[in-house]
Formats: sequence, structure tokens, C-alpha cells
Amino acid sequence: MNAKENITRWRALPPEEKLRRRWEAIPLDVAQSMAFEREPVAIEKITATLAQIAPPALLKPLKAR
Repeated sequence: MNAKENITRWRALPPEEKLRRRWEAIPLDVAQSMAFEREPVAIEKITATLAQIAPPALLKPLKAR
């Protein structure tokens, strides 16, 4: 899959799905950023901190998969 196909797929997603994916990506993004700055933080700690924060109101509860 090339970049154009990825962009097309992303644009086709509903706003709620985009928001959910962004929200779920926060722990990994923060962990990578901190590691790049030579201040590594365990992803579990970041995930635990994020769990204490209420998700955005537009983020619908996930249905059982």
C-alpha cells in the first residue's frame, strides 16, 4: 500500500474513528517523543496517566469486537 492509498483511506474514515485512532495513539507517540529526547518513560505509565483523563466528548464508547 502506498502513501496515496493510505491518505485516501484516512480521509474516508468517519470523524469518530479518526478521533479514536488519534486518542489511542497518544501513549506510543509520547513514549517515542520522550525516548527521542533521551528521557524514556514506560508506555504503561503513560497509558495509566491517559486512563485518568476523560476522552473527548465526541469519542463514542467502543462496541464489543
